[in-house]
Amino acid sequence: MIAVDTSTLIAFIGGQHGADVDQLDAALATSDVALPPVVLTEFLSEPQLPPNHRAIAMALPLLELLPDYWLRAGEGRAKLLAKGLRARLADSLIAQSCIDHSVMLITREDDFRHFVTHGGLKLA
Repeated sequence: MIAVDTSTLIAFIGGQHGADVDQLDAALATSDVALPPVVLTEFLSEPQLPPNHRAIAMALPLLELLPDYWLRAGEGRAKLLAKGLRARLADSLIAQSCIDHSVMLITREDDFRHFVTHGGLKLA
């Protein structure tokens, strides 16, 4: 199983190219992809989202939130912020979902680098 970030999902649906899009395409071909719940929320927050794009995202399985998820996400974010590192709230929640399920994250954003170095996140 592998998880996908909002940036890659948008790029994939928009027909963009890149290693992340190729990884997502391969994971979709084997039904081996899931969304962190926050990714679904971010994706569906687009006011002009076409119905067929909504359907694509809604068809993907979600990573389940495990007990004490919110506590771990908050503590992990606090750890990064205490080091003076950037840790957006949504990125913290996405990273924690992946860490909890020991799944790699496909992304085209470099904002997750601190979660890799200091939080145990693995990128695809």
